Parts: sequence; C-alpha cells; structure tokens
Amino acid sequence: MKNISLILAAALLAASSLSAQARDTKHLLSVEEAKAQKDKEGVLDGSVKFYFAGQQHPAVITKLSSDVTNQKTNAVGKSDEEACKWVFLSALVQLHKKAKELGGNAVVNIVSYYKKNEMASATQYECHAGATLAGVALKGDIVKIADK
Repeated sequence: MKNISLILAAALLAASSLSAQARDTKHLLSVEEAKAQKDKEGVLDGSVKFYFAGQQHPAVITKLSSDVTNQKTNAVGKSDEEACKWVFLSALVQLHKKAKELGGNAVVNIVSYYKKNEMASATQYECHAGATLAGVALKGDIVKIADK
C-alpha cells in the first residue's frame, strides 16, 4: 500500500512539473499579413468589415453586441507563425459569423484578449503558441456601420 502511495505521489509530481514547463510563447504578429491569407471555408467574403482598435471606420449606426472569441488550433508540424495566422483567421471567422447572425456589417474596436488581458493595436494581434496548440482571443463590438 505504501508503494502505491509513493508511486502515485511521484506520478503527480512528474505531471505537475511537466505542465509547469509547457511552452507558451507570446507572439505579436501583423494583422494585415494574417488577413491576406484566405480562410479555407471562404466565410470571410467582405460582407463584414474588421476594424482594430485605433483604426478609422465609418460612423456606427447601431451597436448590436460585444463579443469575445477564443480560438485554438493544432500547432503540431507548423511554425508558430503559421499556426498563429491560421488561428487568427479562425477568430475572425467566428466574429464574422456572429456579426451576420446579429445583422451587423462590421466589427470595430477589436483588441487581443488573451487570458482576459487587452492588447490594443491597429497593426498587431497577440498569439500564444505551445508545442501542440496555438491560441488567439479577440474582443470587439458588433455594429452596423454606414455604407460608403
């Protein structure tokens, strides 16, 4: 019985030390470079515009909601940058879908929102990459803007 307890204690200690050493590399990457990639489903069709914090946008007619998306993607076999671009597009797809669902045509004031910490930039987004996963969290206001 004592041996089983020792084995369990050792296993728990090993597991906790492995999780404590898990990689969580922060990257600040270009919004424009990531947006230049095409999403695989073709959802980002231009019917919803995206404006990051600090970017000028047409007048807001109606604010419909605020939304947060927290996306993860498999990073195995990908560079951190490649995985981050992919998961960034996934986050935009989720915001796009929510905007369409609510009748919006734009998402404004978009900020990175990793672990509920805001990072506002008109040119960069925050991504965290590990050995197996990469993640991007975005927060923004879903609105109807005046058409140009």
